[in-house]
Amino acid sequence: MAFKVEECTDKEVIRSLFVEYSHIKGAESCFVSFDKELNDLEGFYSGGAILVGFEDDKPVAYVAFRKINDDTCEGKSLFIKPEYRGKGYARVMIKAMTDKASGLGFKEVVFTTKPEVMSVGYGLYKRMGFEELSEENGIVSMRIDLVS
Repeated sequence: MAFKVEECTDKEVIRSLFVEYSHIKGAESCFVSFDKELNDLEGFYSGGAILVGFEDDKPVAYVAFRKINDDTCEGKSLFIKPEYRGKGYARVMIKAMTDKASGLGFKEVVFTTKPEVMSVGYGLYKRMGFEELSEENGIVSMRIDLVS
């Protein structure tokens, strides 16, 4: 099985992955502006990227980030289809995101997560060097420095 990550512009592939992610129990609260994102992918992620992970040419994962300012981008979501979890793809996707963000000149990636809902992802972020900035109402703000 070959796994590769690439920037994706196929809106149907992206929409399908976004919609599947939004149906995971608890994930709906992670999308503050789901309809806005889905209806304006190019505008919402302008200055950032949507990266899709493919196993044997089948789209099975995505990670997205958008520009906040010249130095900072915001990671918006990381999703691995349930039947493809446990293969290390999340780590590969996060590394692809930080590499792409660094390549675009960003100095840091920030994002929010809900450890109660996304406990596995939260643990992975911590192991990969993301630091917790704050917590409010179960929502944790995190960041990683891309320069050091």
